Amino acid sequence: MRVLWHRGEASTAEVAEALAPQRRLAHTTVATLLGRLEKRGLLSARREGRQWIYRAEIEEGSVRRSMVSSLLGTLFGGDAKALVAHLVREEEIEPDDLESLKRLLGSKESGS
Repeated sequence: MRVLWHRGEASTAEVAEALAPQRRLAHTTVATLLGRLEKRGLLSARREGRQWIYRAEIEEGSVRRSMVSSLLGTLFGGDAKALVAHLVREEEIEPDDLESLKRLLGSKESGS
């Protein structure tokens, strides 16, 4: 999905190529996954010559909100403070990022 969000649209080969530095997946594996995502309505596909071109039909922010909500509910019982505390305790947040978060929280408190 990230490849398609970044590029707008891409062929199976382009998705496989973009994923190669992180994960070496066979072209057929990528094609199968893209086909499944299309059947679920997350992607649209059109035929261009001999290849399929895919486009994301759901926005990244929407997926992110859904996944965070699910994670929050499943692992932290809906307690956002517990999630943030876990990230800080486990040092998942870099010191510079922690400062940025403090500023963000400060601006939320002041109503900005």
